[in-house]
Amino acid sequence: MALEDYIVASDQQLIERVLDGDASAFEHLFNRYRDSIHQLYLQKTGGNLDDSNDLLQETFVKVYLNLQRYSNQYTFGQWVYTIARNTFIDYIRRKRDDTVSIDSLRETSGISTWNEPNPEERMITHQNRARIEAFLDHMSPRYKELIELRFFKEYSYEEIASHLNLPMGTVKTQIHRAREQLCRFILKDSE
Repeated sequence: MALEDYIVASDQQLIERVLDGDASAFEHLFNRYRDSIHQLYLQKTGGNLDDSNDLLQETFVKVYLNLQRYSNQYTFGQWVYTIARNTFIDYIRRKRDDTVSIDSLRETSGISTWNEPNPEERMITHQNRARIEAFLDHMSPRYKELIELRFFKEYSYEEIASHLNLPMGTVKTQIHRAREQLCRFILKDSE
């Protein structure tokens, strides 16, 4: 593919090429969103360049690793932005002192304005949550609890391990298995 073809390709075309093994296509996707996501991180970290760079890298590693899960019912930009937001929330959790609540951190760091969904996003979230909850009803109680703690309540792995009194490795393995089972339900439903 010629350079001009990458430049004029839609996000969806580039995603398809990445999934077919074209590393250059991912580089072009990265370049399209890098500056805006990096700027957001700079604002949210108070201009901390090192943390912003680390967060940017972590975000795009997650994007690359999860690209096959991207659904074109959302724009790619919305999807990347959601990953960036969640990565930032994880960063705040890692940085927080145990005596400080996440709500007070949201107020002082500006997360609350970053998390405010518009009416369309609220409707989509509500519909997707109802659909996911229906799938969760078919899972074992343990897997259901793990999915709810990790993805709905947004507990860290450490918080889940402490809450369930389980070793960290067990938590990671079981969450991985629960996520795979949930993905199978979603794929089966969309066929």
